[in-house]
Amino acid sequence: MSATPLTRVPGTWAARRATDTAIAFRDEAYSWEWLETSSNRIANALIKAGIEPGGRVAILDKSAPSFFAVLFGALKARAALVPLNYRLAPPEIRWILADASARVLFAGQEFQAAMDAEFATTPDAPLRVSLDESGGGWSGLEAFCGDAQDTDPELAARPGETILQIYTSGTTGRPKGVLVTHEGWAAFSAVMNEAPWAGYEPGDLRLCCMPLYHVAGTYPALVSLEQGGRIVLTREVDPAELVGLLQHAGVTTTLMAPVVIQFLLQVPGVDAVGYPALRTITYGASPISEAVLTRAMEVFGCDFVQVYGLTENMGGGTVLDAADHDPARGRLRACGKPYPGGEARVVDAAGDVLPPGRVGEIQFRAPWNMTGYWNRPEETAAALEGGWLHTGDAGYFDEDGYLFVHDRIKDMIVTGGENVYPAEVENALFSHPAVADAAVIGVPDPRWGEAVKALVVLKPGTQASEAALIEHLRARIAGYKTPRSVEFVSSLPRNASGKLLKHEIRAPYWADTGRGVN
Repeated sequence: MSATPLTRVPGTWAARRATDTAIAFRDEAYSWEWLETSSNRIANALIKAGIEPGGRVAILDKSAPSFFAVLFGALKARAALVPLNYRLAPPEIRWILADASARVLFAGQEFQAAMDAEFATTPDAPLRVSLDESGGGWSGLEAFCGDAQDTDPELAARPGETILQIYTSGTTGRPKGVLVTHEGWAAFSAVMNEAPWAGYEPGDLRLCCMPLYHVAGTYPALVSLEQGGRIVLTREVDPAELVGLLQHAGVTTTLMAPVVIQFLLQVPGVDAVGYPALRTITYGASPISEAVLTRAMEVFGCDFVQVYGLTENMGGGTVLDAADHDPARGRLRACGKPYPGGEARVVDAAGDVLPPGRVGEIQFRAPWNMTGYWNRPEETAAALEGGWLHTGDAGYFDEDGYLFVHDRIKDMIVTGGENVYPAEVENALFSHPAVADAAVIGVPDPRWGEAVKALVVLKPGTQASEAALIEHLRARIAGYKTPRSVEFVSSLPRNASGKLLKHEIRAPYWADTGRGVN
């Protein structure tokens, strides 16, 4: 377990290195002393505002240092933080606030007007605190803190207490609040503190570019801060800005979704300058094609590590380490082996464990699995049945114990009685030099039930015909997996972690069939 509880992280490092930088953001340095005193004042202000242990505090903003002041402040007040996806529509955000019973909402200025419009019809709106300036129905952060003490309230956490309630990004339906406890975090961070791909070394600088309402943003940052490391934040994902930081800011490690890596490789000059400080790029949250991965390894010249998991297990399912990224090993399509201290298995529809090579549902068991979904006992019971986290992902193990993920089970296409996993076809599409992005779906077909269809975004300045792409695929995958049609589009919808929103892509093709396809 971690020697330092999360609530003690700012104070521990402030006592040792008060003026050292903890967070860099927009050419400004935020010290450990700033993080400790700011979070203490917020904690005491929350307590004064009536937030009781177990209460929920929400935050709505793009990435900024204030996120961590609020996070640690909430934890010190024994409240759970609810990070909100700022890409959601205001009614969706209001729904999450109500679902979480959040008593206080901290928000950036650019989101306040939209939320005011939502609160106008809500009699039980939360206390609103602006992370910028006072105005309208919002108190400024400084005004909210007022005369609050800058010393730690030192409230002792209770066993099983929730510290984070992170809502699933949700590819369909309402998002669910995933509950993370102190014990779950301690088990997860203990593994990460020992992991060669996640450990902090003096002088390290972690680039945190993924949204902080998502596990791919929050957890890597917390792991680094817990170890006394420095992080550099970007407000949002800007490929050109990220390339500049990787080239010139001394970044040693980062975690990115594959789609971000894909966008970086399209930045002019990305391969014109070396990356001498960069040691490791960790990627996860969605599939990556071999073509994108191979190109990225050539351009950035550092170690690559893949992590695979869900919001429900802190992203900690399996890891494919740097050594296994040697193309000669033939494992670039694998997701690796289970985290130390965790287990993984593949089962059939009856729950029986399948042998190597057989495709079934992937399940995980680990002490950092969620304790459940907030106020959803039936869905919690289904997701954690038998003590295993049921992922809904389809995959298999090879003879050497490496996990290969095919796709979401519900995304599988059944055409003429044959199963087609879209990720495999998408991977083949990315090997074409003109393809920038791609999605493969099943569409209605009177003869085969479903037909394989590809939607493709071309790289700027390139051309490719439907016939050329289909011919390209026929040389790489089985005939029944090859799309019967290709449609060229300007962009594809993705969620915060880079996952394609297949239900949105499929919907127009199934709308008039009388069949519902999620």
